[in-house]
Amino acid sequence: MPRPLLLAALLACTVLDAAAADPALTTVAERSGFIRTGHYDEVIALCDAFAKAYPDAVRCFDFGTTPEGRPMKVLAVSKSGALTAEAARGRGLPVLLVQGGIHAGEIDGKDAGFLALRQMLDGDAAKGALEQQVIVFVPVFNIDGHERFGAWNRPNQRGPEQMGWRTTGQNYNLNRDYLKADTPEMQAMLQLVETWDPIAYVDLHVTDGAKFEHDVAIQVEPVHAGDAELRKAGRAFRDDVIADIARQGSLPLSFYPSFVEFDNPLSGFVDGVPPPRFSTGYFQLRNRFAMLVETHSWRDYPHRVKVTRNIVVSVAEQTAQHGRDWLRIAREADARATKSGGQPVALTYAASDKVRTVDFRGYEYTRTPSEISGALMTRYDESKPAIWKTPLRDDIRPALTITAPKAGYLVPVEHAAWVGAKLKQHGIAYRVLDRALGKTAVEAFRATRTKFGTGSVEGHQRLDVEGTWKPESRDVGAGALFVPIAQPKAQLVIALLEPQAPDALAAWGEFNNAFEQKEYMEAYVAEDVAREQLTKDPALKAEFEQRLKSDAEFAKNPAARLEFFARRHSSWDERYNLYPVLRTAAAPK
Repeated sequence: MPRPLLLAALLACTVLDAAAADPALTTVAERSGFIRTGHYDEVIALCDAFAKAYPDAVRCFDFGTTPEGRPMKVLAVSKSGALTAEAARGRGLPVLLVQGGIHAGEIDGKDAGFLALRQMLDGDAAKGALEQQVIVFVPVFNIDGHERFGAWNRPNQRGPEQMGWRTTGQNYNLNRDYLKADTPEMQAMLQLVETWDPIAYVDLHVTDGAKFEHDVAIQVEPVHAGDAELRKAGRAFRDDVIADIARQGSLPLSFYPSFVEFDNPLSGFVDGVPPPRFSTGYFQLRNRFAMLVETHSWRDYPHRVKVTRNIVVSVAEQTAQHGRDWLRIAREADARATKSGGQPVALTYAASDKVRTVDFRGYEYTRTPSEISGALMTRYDESKPAIWKTPLRDDIRPALTITAPKAGYLVPVEHAAWVGAKLKQHGIAYRVLDRALGKTAVEAFRATRTKFGTGSVEGHQRLDVEGTWKPESRDVGAGALFVPIAQPKAQLVIALLEPQAPDALAAWGEFNNAFEQKEYMEAYVAEDVAREQLTKDPALKAEFEQRLKSDAEFAKNPAARLEFFARRHSSWDERYNLYPVLRTAAAPK
């Protein structure tokens, strides 16, 4: 059957299904033929209605409150009788967490999720799957943003008629917040995750981008990063879901279809591993699966919801079939993670220069200067499908690798309270030292180069540092934290506390004070100090003169020349550019 006819048939079935269903269990989207989507009060009503209609299979509860005071609703769905996290663990059931509306304008997941769940509960889809798992469904994650309704909130997207806003009421992008966890919403989500420990987390989005025929991209991690055995299972998980929806008429991709050069199809695509500010970068650090679903914004809303519904059903079927095996593999990965001390760990990944050509289903297009902006613009002709021979770089390898500390990290007492609170949000184990260690052999990181962000990112001034860990002897006071590597979340520990990790606390500017020079020597004082040092220390004089000859930039920089002497004076702050967190090769007694 041709794809337009297949889509029409699928939509007709959905309309009939909606007509036959209890109106209390259908969405505004279904009743409008997927022209509109409902406000959040609909989610509250549906959550309660599902629990009332399926009392033995659905539990509706709150998992937090938004900054604007709205309840964060979630449904636990299972025909196993296990509707609590404790019951699921007791029965060894896999938990699948499906999340919609992290970007509330991209709301396909809310309407598709309710549709898929009702069909599964009624036995019309994924028969038998709910007996083998618990599905935890968050219809809308960014609730305050969801209620900022408008017709043009997603100008690059076809439908629904109105939708919510990308960011929260506090203007945070939740899909940049998984590791730093600034927002009350993310802190509530992490607590939900810690409570239920889902083996798989499905994050439902709608992509921006060019016009082409492919209707959805599906990415999973671990596939390119993370534990080796989890990668194998993750690849099978991704490929099985892609095969499922392809059989139903979709044209799925396994990479995010964003051009290397903006608006230039000839530039092709580059795959990669996202940092842990994103769900797919975060959950692989917990040794769990994350699936990013990105339906294509230029497909209309009925089509996108149907594709998303098909993916939710497919993932539920895959979890029913393989979930217990995934749990076993994850437990084994957790055990391996506890032995990460002293081992190489990749902090970032990047595609190599290896290129392959793929057949990409686009449209004929022209690239001509715009009479409006003057820029070179791409214009697509959707009446003329075309196969693009497109370059793709998807040979992904570690880009920055470090050696993990043998025992763990020491967080000094002056930072213990707030760092400890951040570790708790992620369920990371640590202990508070009840006595001072005195001078202790540790590794300390001193920055040799720092670059502060020139603008604000999510309310932070980011920091990029270069430097090395070197042995030192330093005082460690009572009340400091010891954060062991020997724990299942070892990779999360490293991601938070290694200063060069892309979403570390240091990278988000939380330790910027350590890299700001607060005390200094006036130039006229430094001149006198330098002359005295040159007179008293012939070796220093020879070193200075050699530096002048060999380093032209140094020679013409008065401030650098004076700093050469200031660094060798007793007034110099030895803590300047010293990262406050230390590494240790032995657990404190």
